[in-house]
Amino acid sequence: MLSTTTESVPGRETAEVLGVVRGNTVRARNVGRDVTQSLRNLVGGELNSYTGLMTEARDEAADRMEAEAESLGADAVVNVRFTTSNVAQSAAEILAYGTAVRLADEAAGSAADTAERDDDTAGPDPDAVD
Repeated sequence: MLSTTTESVPGRETAEVLGVVRGNTVRARNVGRDVTQSLRNLVGGELNSYTGLMTEARDEAADRMEAEAESLGADAVVNVRFTTSNVAQSAAEILAYGTAVRLADEAAGSAADTAERDDDTAGPDPDAVD
C-alpha cells in the first residue's frame, strides 16, 4: 500500500477517489515509566520511553488506516495526516487519516504518455497547407 502526504502519487494518475480512511489508537503511559521519565525530565534530554510509545502508536494508527483503505480496494492513500489529542490525563489518541484512491493502470498511463510525447516530437506535418 502506498501512502503519501502529497495530493497524488508522483508519476501515477488517480483513477478513482474512494473516500476518507482513518486509523486510530489510544495509548496510556504506565506508572513505572512515568517515574523514570520524570527523573529524566529533571536533568533534560529526550524521553526515550515516550518517544518509543508514540512511534508505536503512529505506526499502529497508520497500519489501521491502510487496512481500511485496502478493504475499499485502494491502491494508495494520499494526503495522509496525523493528529494527536489527550483523552485522559495519562492517555493520548493518535489518529492517521487520508484519502483512499485507486490508481490508473501503469501500462495505460505509460502508453498515453508515450503517445503524447510522440505527438510533441513529430514536428510539422509535411502535407499541411499553410
